[in-house]
Amino acid sequence: MALPLSQLPSEMIREVRSRKWLAFLLFAIISFAVLGAGFVWPYKYHSQVVIFVDDRNIIRPLMEGSAVTTEISERTSVVREMLWSRDVMSKVARDEEIFGQNAEQLSNEALERRVDMLRSNMNVRPRGDSYFSIGYTSESPMKAFLIAQRLGQLFISENSASKRKESRNAYDFIDKQVKNYEAILAEVEQKLKKFLSENVDGTEGEANARMAKLRRDLELAQLERSELVARADSLESELQKVEPMLSQGRTADAYTRRIREKEIQLDDLRLRYHDTYPDIIALKEQIAELKRQRSRAAQSGTLDQISTEGDQLVNPLYQDISSEVAKTRADIRTQESRINSLQSLIAEQEKRMERIQENKAQYSELTRDMEVNEQIYNDLLKRREKARVSMHLDIEGQGLNFRINETAQYPREPSGPQFHLFASAGLILGALAPFGLAAGVLQIDPRVRARKQLEDGIGLPVLAEIPQVRTPFEKRTDRWLTISVSVCAVLVVAAYGGVVGAALMGVI
Repeated sequence: MALPLSQLPSEMIREVRSRKWLAFLLFAIISFAVLGAGFVWPYKYHSQVVIFVDDRNIIRPLMEGSAVTTEISERTSVVREMLWSRDVMSKVARDEEIFGQNAEQLSNEALERRVDMLRSNMNVRPRGDSYFSIGYTSESPMKAFLIAQRLGQLFISENSASKRKESRNAYDFIDKQVKNYEAILAEVEQKLKKFLSENVDGTEGEANARMAKLRRDLELAQLERSELVARADSLESELQKVEPMLSQGRTADAYTRRIREKEIQLDDLRLRYHDTYPDIIALKEQIAELKRQRSRAAQSGTLDQISTEGDQLVNPLYQDISSEVAKTRADIRTQESRINSLQSLIAEQEKRMERIQENKAQYSELTRDMEVNEQIYNDLLKRREKARVSMHLDIEGQGLNFRINETAQYPREPSGPQFHLFASAGLILGALAPFGLAAGVLQIDPRVRARKQLEDGIGLPVLAEIPQVRTPFEKRTDRWLTISVSVCAVLVVAAYGGVVGAALMGVI
């Protein structure tokens, strides 16, 4: 059963009083043990360099959009990784100013141990938004100072070299891509030039316009042929009505014959011309004059004279109509030849359009590759110029820079717990150790020491408590024991103070 907390202080005091020598020995052992730890405790000296992050200089707004300044995110992590690198640690580990003249002659195993030691004792801590510190802890104040100073110098130089290398690599990479795309563009241009020289069929719009013109010409030729065929049929029907031979001489009605001839000529002209044509108007006047002469001859009585003389002559109207029919047939054959030529041209144009459609996809692919590669090439040109300016910024030390705001200081006092802290803690811990040990024993002791343990633990009522009774001899013995322990404690404290004083004065 656990002892109630309200009874714990009194029971602790009773246990310590009952075991005075044990408490005294525990006090002495703990006090001198802590004091001895103060003597052997490895004191560490810490030195640090404060770095300022200069990211607000005048170059940054001036070059906005024209150059990219090298950015650093999570600065402490980046700085730690940079300083932990094998190259930086090896430079520090082989520094003869820090580790002596034999630092360059380290074996690989010794170098690894020294590098591990440097990494374990180095620290990087942020100090606000624009500052961070690089520190080193060592048992030697001189080494702590030199190594911290060297780490700050190496970080500045390595960071500058890293920025220059990064911007140079970026420029070289973009420049290489620009040259690659120049070669790609030249190749695509050569392919496009070769394609256009091999495929002279023209564009789809030109082919469509050419096809439309040929079809219009074909329709016009077919229409003209239809008109010529209709005219030829009409002339042939008229030719069948005309006598090929005529008998010349005077008949009973010579005027009537001449009028009929004129009317036949008039009908032939009307097939080809309008009534306003001059020859048609002249024929109409001649026919009217012949009709008037016939009327006058009939009134004078000379219309009845008959002549038997006459010759067979070729009818001129028949000749005219025949020649016109031959000419019309020749025009029909000309139009048919033209129609055949147009049909051949249309068939050839259809093949040409098929070739254009086949080449259209290849032409589109070539032009698309040309446009895409040209866009990328122009963008890379702009980026290369930005990279060039950025590279010069890093070379000139502009943009984001680090500079040492506070150099490393030689540590005059060790960091962490010092000897006077151990001396003070020794007495305090020694005095508290007996009571702490008694408290621990009381918590695990199964014996019943208080009335409340029985009442609360197992529910048994306690009627009365019998106090401890000591005889006068026991009281005298306990008094002498207390005096002896007190004297010994005073001597121990005096010895403790003497040792601490001697240590603080440098005697031991």
